[in-house]
Amino acid sequence: LLCCLRFEHEFYVSARKRFPRLRRAVRTTKGRETVSAIDIFRDRVTLEAEDRSTRTLSLAELKEEVRHPEAPPPPKPEAEKPDAPVPDRTEITTDDAVQAVAPRKRKRRRRRRGGGRGRSGPKQPDVTTSFYLTTAIDYSNGEPHLGHAYEKIGADCMARYRRLRGDRVSFVIGMDEHGQKVAQSADAAGVDPQDWVDGIAEKFEAAWRELQISNTDFIRTTDDRHETAVKELFRRIQHAGHVSEGVYGGHYCVGCEAFKLDRDLGDDGQCPLHPTRKITWVEEPNYFFHIGRFRQALLDHYDANPNFVQPRAKLNEVYNVVSDWTQEQTVSVSRSRVPWGIPWPDDPDHVVYVWFEALINYLSATGYPGADHTDMWPADVHVIGPDIVRFHAAWWPAMLMAAGLEVPKQIWCHGWINTQGARFSKSAGVTYTLREIIDRHGTDALRYFVLREVPWDADGNFSDERFDVRYTAELADGLGNLVSRVLAMVTRYLDGVLPASAPATALDADGDTCIAAYRESMDQHLLHEGAAHAWRLVDRANGFVEQRAPWTLAKEGRTDELAETLASLGRAIARIAFMLSPYLPQKMQDVWAAVGLSGSIEDAGWQALEQPPTAGCAVSRIPPLFPKAETNS
Repeated sequence: LLCCLRFEHEFYVSARKRFPRLRRAVRTTKGRETVSAIDIFRDRVTLEAEDRSTRTLSLAELKEEVRHPEAPPPPKPEAEKPDAPVPDRTEITTDDAVQAVAPRKRKRRRRRRGGGRGRSGPKQPDVTTSFYLTTAIDYSNGEPHLGHAYEKIGADCMARYRRLRGDRVSFVIGMDEHGQKVAQSADAAGVDPQDWVDGIAEKFEAAWRELQISNTDFIRTTDDRHETAVKELFRRIQHAGHVSEGVYGGHYCVGCEAFKLDRDLGDDGQCPLHPTRKITWVEEPNYFFHIGRFRQALLDHYDANPNFVQPRAKLNEVYNVVSDWTQEQTVSVSRSRVPWGIPWPDDPDHVVYVWFEALINYLSATGYPGADHTDMWPADVHVIGPDIVRFHAAWWPAMLMAAGLEVPKQIWCHGWINTQGARFSKSAGVTYTLREIIDRHGTDALRYFVLREVPWDADGNFSDERFDVRYTAELADGLGNLVSRVLAMVTRYLDGVLPASAPATALDADGDTCIAAYRESMDQHLLHEGAAHAWRLVDRANGFVEQRAPWTLAKEGRTDELAETLASLGRAIARIAFMLSPYLPQKMQDVWAAVGLSGSIEDAGWQALEQPPTAGCAVSRIPPLFPKAETNS
């Protein structure tokens, strides 16, 4: 099965190279068109014109039609204008808000180069950039499960990779602690809501520590800093004239903490996401946000930034929703009957609607409204689940536009992680506890498995059987066996010291190829592909051991070839540890130290991957990385 999967992946990679990238603009005989879909099996490409009409061509037909786009005309010089006064916050208009969409250039500062002085090789980045990454904050109505953990593990992998690239990463996760559902859960437990959320937060933080989540901040919506940011943002929106008062009535799902239209409910009148919760009709006085005023600004932003929401299908989904808005469209942003929440600015009879309040956590974590919040904002990536795309890609940027603030650069929507055909969630009836899953093969193995098995841009399945198969075949027999054999042979044949100098081999060239593919996939947040590229080097290294047979070289006294072989394998193991460290942080740090390299992998710098500094390093034997054990069927 693994051989088939590897062949299928390599076929896809090689076939995909013949096609233009998705969303690439091309100039054809029809004018400017965009690549909207490809079919690698039938050699077909679908193009989308500016009027949104589509047509499908064969790859050969496309190549004949495509011609180089004409150079754009030079911009016309503009007459100098006097400096405009900075508008007061009460004067923010829709036009002002649209201007906030343009991303602000961040200051870049030089980074010291480390190591490798005088060596030749690829040019290294000489700057350090800030990178602000967030996940959705978790709702305080139960214990953490694999659905929560999957998102945190994936985002942590992204954060660790960005640190390997030399970025200064701010990685924020947290808890969503207000709302009717939380108040009901606390009441059912017979405790005060604050005591309830404090206990839940402790459990989540303990889980993320065990899973080695490297967040730099853990924000809670009951924090004072969050309340300050929420009130100030809505004060700005209200003073700008984008909020009015009225009465709202509709179907309300407590599970979603959201009103539902008839089309959002199933045939039985229940919410598809929370089929066990009763839908109620609610009427109450509310504050309303005039979200429809930002319809065109949002659509223009989607058109100008096709990677704003990934995968592309999710952007299309949001685009269709926003297209249906009218100029007069409003959405309720307060509640008058929910006591557990943040009071509306200057009106204690209302609290801010929990969804709008929760979204602002990404901004409050930056220190907003403090002047230095722009050191982090706008966020580089919001990592979220598929059920909350509309809130993050439509509501949230509209709120920011209304307040005259920049919108996030990208929203990454991972898929569902399913078991037995159903997604992991409390309301869907979780059948595994996080404790049981971790105890099966350990923290690092779980991190690796979910990111290797489940595509980071699509749905995937979790099962004990697949976990056992990958653990044994890839981690124990593949990576663990490779490290153990190489360390043992260096200890036995070279007195435990890697050669101070040795020529490069075919394995080094294979490593260069894997690194380039790994970097491309990881830069695009395709974590499953990144793991696959790193694993190709594991396979190549195991094949290199069998091909070179160091035990035979030692027996025949071919010392130069033996030194060359083991030096190359030492470099390969260092490279593997580096690339897999975002997935297996503790195990790969152990391997890094075992091949004689000091310090943490994250501090080593990207040059340590391209030119592993293993020459002359003293290795040390370590216990089995992934010991095999009897598991329950």
